[in-house]
Amino acid sequence: MVRYEVIIYWSAEDKTFVAEVPELPGCMADGATYQEALANVKVVIQEWIETAKELGRPIPEPKGRLVFA
Repeated sequence: MVRYEVIIYWSAEDKTFVAEVPELPGCMADGATYQEALANVKVVIQEWIETAKELGRPIPEPKGRLVFA
């Protein structure tokens, strides 16, 4: 499983949860619930990676969050 940071937030305008993957430009999904948005973005991440491979584009390595003490 590929591990990218996912940011999930509520969109009052769209009345849905939105899940974004900052490291993969344009990679996002939504869902009626937090869990649904997370499940949907997992599928979209795989599709994003497959499409990048097909087009010969670079696939960023997951960085995760930087932690400072």
